[in-house]
Order: sequence, then structure tokens, then C-alpha cells
Amino acid sequence: MSKNKQNGETGEDEIVNLISCPNCGKKLMKLPKNYPLYDLQCTSCSFRVQVKTNHSKPKPIIFGAGWDIMNKVLKSGFMVPPLIANFKWTDKKTKEQHQIVLFYPFIPKKNLKHRKLPPTAKRANYKMFNYVGLDKLPHFVLYEK
Repeated sequence: MSKNKQNGETGEDEIVNLISCPNCGKKLMKLPKNYPLYDLQCTSCSFRVQVKTNHSKPKPIIFGAGWDIMNKVLKSGFMVPPLIANFKWTDKKTKEQHQIVLFYPFIPKKNLKHRKLPPTAKRANYKMFNYVGLDKLPHFVLYEK
């Protein structure tokens, strides 16, 4: 398993343990591996969310996922799924661990930037996207340490 995939799964587990559903307050649960678009759902209501974990301070651009499924969903008239961004970092001076979990309930299409992996990548020429302009979008702090 790649380091990124492992970090992603660990991040999803953390969110399930730390955060309750932003809609109804009940427990969140992981969806099956390779489930399209969403990573977690509520055990009570119909809330579903994409989760991205970054080992850095909050930043305006983060890696998204595969472009093809997102593109099909957007062309069908659906909205970009809500996003929980899990940022974790260590202060270089104090060595103190920090974490902030941000919830973006609405991400406009213009905040997705299409990209393609290089021909030398493990998944050569794979179409992906980045979330961009996150610092300009309305969001909620769900957890902070």
C-alpha cells in the first residue's frame, strides 16, 4: 500500500473517531474501499463526505482524486461532494503536534483544477484534480488541537 493511501485511510479512521456528523450529530462510518466520490457517511442520516488528510498546515490547494468519475458526476448535474480536510503538522521549534479539521459544505466547480499525472508516474497520464482556492471558501472548524 502506498504511503499516500495509508495516510488517507489513517485520516479517515481519525475522522470517524473524532468527528460526529456535521448534519445530525450521530456517528460517521467508513464506506467500502474504492467507493466512488465519498469516503464516509453518517450512520443515521443521508450525509456523505470526501475526506482528505494532509501532513501540513492548512493550505489553499490540496490533491483531489480521479477526474473521470468527478467529471461524469458534474456533467450529470450533481454538485461537488462536501469535503472534510484533515490537516496535521508538527511545529518545527516546539515539536508540538497540531491538527485542525475543516469542513467545506459547498465547493463550486471552479475550485477544481484538472491535472494529469506525468508519463513517468506509476499511473502514467492518469487524470486527476486538485481542490484550489480553499482559503477563500466558507468552512467550519470541526476539530482543533
